[in-house]
Amino acid sequence: MSLRHSYRLIAPIYDSVVAAPTRAMRAASLARLEALERGRVLIAGIGTGLDLPHLVPGNDYVGLDITPAMLHRARRRMAEPAAALHCGDVMAMPYPEASFDVVLMHLILAVVPRPHLALAEAQRVLRPGGHLLVVDKFLRPGQRAPLRRAISPLLGLIATRTDVTFEDLLAQCPQLRLLDDSPQLAGGWFRRIELQKTPVSGESP
Repeated sequence: MSLRHSYRLIAPIYDSVVAAPTRAMRAASLARLEALERGRVLIAGIGTGLDLPHLVPGNDYVGLDITPAMLHRARRRMAEPAAALHCGDVMAMPYPEASFDVVLMHLILAVVPRPHLALAEAQRVLRPGGHLLVVDKFLRPGQRAPLRRAISPLLGLIATRTDVTFEDLLAQCPQLRLLDDSPQLAGGWFRRIELQKTPVSGESP
């Protein structure tokens, strides 16, 4: 079953399951927008738009999701500041390089089948000096977590993976520098992470 199809089925109940437990994490992550220079912000994997109520004014927001049913619910939740909504894949984003000042990835890296591609795409579309804000569940390097690893192949077909190690993804994105990594829910299984894209040699921020 594809993510597009499974999340079309999940869309009607998604908010009732996800909204309340993740509200504080989202709010804390998005509070960082207050301190960052205003610019163009991509919400990669916007889903039903649970981030929308926490957005700060003054930015140009773009939301991307692969599932039209989720985007429909995000559109109904829209308020000010509004976001332009696009249907597309976070593993192959339809945007030019360095086209965003901030990228948000809330509960998406552990959902997609190839999270390393999604993080690499975020790195690509982020301008040098730009910030990437991540909220998701990740295993720690070397963490055994046998149950999470065992059930991940099945859960990954339906809704989300439970075997993703963030450090493995980050190692494949050499331009991303870790600024903050804060444990959140479930004994730190969920984490709030901030990264910054560093310029390559000869590239200005």
